[in-house]
Amino acid sequence: MEKRYRRAVFGVLCLLSYPLFASTVPVVPMADLARHMQYNNVKISGDGHYLAATTVVKGKPMLALVDLVNHKGTMLKPREGNQVVNFWWVNNHRVLYTEGTKVSGWDRPFATGEIFGVNGDGSGASILFGYRAGNGQSTHTQQAQPERASAELVDRLRNGDGNHVMIAVTPWDSGADGAYTQLFSMDVNSGVKRPMGTAPLRDASFVVDNHGVARFASGQDSHFHPVVYYRSGDGQPWELLYQGNQEGIDAMPATFNQDDTKVYMWCRQKGAVSALCVWDVSTRTMKETVWSSDTASAEELIYTLDGRDVVGVASMPGTPSVSAFVAGSDTLKAIAALTKGLPGESISMVSGTDDGSKAVALASSDMDPGTYYLWDRSTGKAERLLQRADWIKPDQMASMQPIEFKARDGLTIHGYLSMPPGREEAKHVPLVVLVHGGPFYVRDSWQFDPLVQMMATRGYAVLQVNFRGSAGYGHPFEQLGYREWGGKMQDDVTDATRWAIAQGITSAGHTCIFGGSYGGYAALEGALKEPDLYRCAIGYVGVYDLAKMYTDGDISDRTAGKSYLHMTLGSDPAVLAAHSPINQLDSLKANVMLIVGGQDERVPPVHGESLHAALNKRGIPHEWLYKAGEGHGFYDEQNTQELYERVTQFLDRNIGSGTGVAGAP
Repeated sequence: MEKRYRRAVFGVLCLLSYPLFASTVPVVPMADLARHMQYNNVKISGDGHYLAATTVVKGKPMLALVDLVNHKGTMLKPREGNQVVNFWWVNNHRVLYTEGTKVSGWDRPFATGEIFGVNGDGSGASILFGYRAGNGQSTHTQQAQPERASAELVDRLRNGDGNHVMIAVTPWDSGADGAYTQLFSMDVNSGVKRPMGTAPLRDASFVVDNHGVARFASGQDSHFHPVVYYRSGDGQPWELLYQGNQEGIDAMPATFNQDDTKVYMWCRQKGAVSALCVWDVSTRTMKETVWSSDTASAEELIYTLDGRDVVGVASMPGTPSVSAFVAGSDTLKAIAALTKGLPGESISMVSGTDDGSKAVALASSDMDPGTYYLWDRSTGKAERLLQRADWIKPDQMASMQPIEFKARDGLTIHGYLSMPPGREEAKHVPLVVLVHGGPFYVRDSWQFDPLVQMMATRGYAVLQVNFRGSAGYGHPFEQLGYREWGGKMQDDVTDATRWAIAQGITSAGHTCIFGGSYGGYAALEGALKEPDLYRCAIGYVGVYDLAKMYTDGDISDRTAGKSYLHMTLGSDPAVLAAHSPINQLDSLKANVMLIVGGQDERVPPVHGESLHAALNKRGIPHEWLYKAGEGHGFYDEQNTQELYERVTQFLDRNIGSGTGVAGAP
């Protein structure tokens, strides 16, 4: 693609005495760190004729469609206020996509449940599924009818006629327990559907074979225990294959191999954190283990460039790792070549043509949001396509180094340390302990993180901790965090802080603890449990009264959600009260900042508002940042910039020089 064309189509598109930073260090504008990525996803059509990319042009989200052969492009604008959440090439010229809108309680646009379609040249745009489908937009004799339900793409049925996909549909009026998921074949041009069966459980996920038959259905039962069902073919009855419990499940299907004789399954192996096994379809038995790790869980499967078979596994023991179990695959050759040409970058193949001759690769790192490349298998070369955020200068960013230490009970805990740029070997730097949310099914990873960079480029060391309960280190490690809110999970964060002090990274009294959601809870709980360890605490959309998890918020709306809370949080009223920050304010010494979204449905604003009122009643001054239109985490760029500025000002007053970085906006 000519450079001038790419520009035309996409370009439119209490204080420390020591100083934080030398004045010669370039200042990274807060507005740059607060901006949404310009390109979030790029995919190539099956024949390599078109590219599609989600992009932002003058603040407006778009779907860019590019004709690589004729060097033409068009922009598809979602409805006002919406953006494209995900999209798929379902044949050589047609894209299906979903839109998201800002919904209270969510920190990013929430999928409306509708499915849209458009051709690669921008023609044929229509709503194929949803409550506004039909409306006379289709030119077909038959057309979709409006439905009060949400749909998601299950499989594009690539071995079919190219004009149908499999979708899963969940009615909106499904009650507290949810609905049994229904499967349909949908025409990608008209939206007309044909029933393909009903799942044996609610809110199911599916694994589809290469003949377009959903053979596995998995999910959670009413006790939030994992279950897997199997059927031998279309129209055959569903059979319970695996029943899990709080300890996990023996196996979870991932994908069929190319000829449907085998299924790759995530499986249990003694001594392994994570393993991938082969399940024989004819005998229904596990045959062999093709990959395992004793350090980290798998992040994703690695497929051949044509997407038809699995050749390896990507994981993140510290930094991204690629393990191949099929020698000499085209994907691994491409990754190796790109890694050699782009040292320091992590390479992932995100999309490929149906014959595997071309593929889109993403190169990214802890300091680089990433660049997309078009890989040509015949030449072994890659053409640079798009930068995800070309205003970010990687050489001005902080690097993220994996760390590990022993918790007080001997358990190995992993995490990351980001030092201010230019001060990687410095000692006694003011430290922010940044605690991730979740706390389960979530982990900190080696990647570009604007929140980390916001603090590190202002002169603060940032310590992230994958405490027990975090994802990424196997189910037993995650289970160690169950019912440990304020207990051993909190102790791991404390031990990480003391480790940093012992290493000379920072010094006592020069630390602040900061986190969002569960991390907001851990920030306040840490300051209360260890009143002499942290100078300040920042709670961002945090939980401050554990009992309210059962009465307020969307988790407790469903039976499975309540079961999840009983399993992971506990239900003893006395324990919940004792570990709730709002009941422990007599121990508070740290200065506090509270950040609340008024439309938060996951952790309703009553948590922050109640703590805010309790602090005021005690005459305890504190920072208060409330945005009525934000949800569970700020999304608006201006609000995010204000949050970044207010946080750094708060840090400067408490553990910084009091003036911030020289020249900072």
